Amino acid sequence: MTTMTTQPTPMPAQPTVEQVLAGMAAQVGGQLPRMVELAATVMPEMVLKHAQDGGFAMPKEGGALTEETRTLMLLGIALATGSHCVEGLMRKAKGLNIEQAKILETVKIARFAEATRVFNNAEHVLAQLDSDQ
Repeated sequence: MTTMTTQPTPMPAQPTVEQVLAGMAAQVGGQLPRMVELAATVMPEMVLKHAQDGGFAMPKEGGALTEETRTLMLLGIALATGSHCVEGLMRKAKGLNIEQAKILETVKIARFAEATRVFNNAEHVLAQLDSDQ
C-alpha cells in the first residue's frame, strides 16, 4: 500500500516595500506624496497594507467600474477630504487621457459634496435660531 504525501502550496512571495512604492509611483505618474515616503521609512507595514487595501477596493481585473471612473471617484474624494493625493491623481487622469470636462465635473461634484456637509452640519445652528423665533 502506498501513501501519498502532499506538499503544502507555497504562498506567493510578499512584494517588498520598494516594489510597492515603485508600483504606487507608476500609478500616479511619478512622485509619491511625502507622507507615503515617510510611512515607508517609519512604518513600512502600513505601506504594504495600504497597497493591499487599494487592490481590494480597485481590483486590476474583474471590477465593476472602469479605471477612468475609479480615478474620477478617487479624485473627487481626495478633493473633498483635503487629501495629498490630488496632484498624483491628476497625473493619473492625464495619463488615462480623461477629458477635461469630466475632471471639471468631478471638481464640481466634490465641491457640492463638501458644501452639502457644511449645510447638513448647520442643523443645530438653524434649530437654535428657529427656536428663538
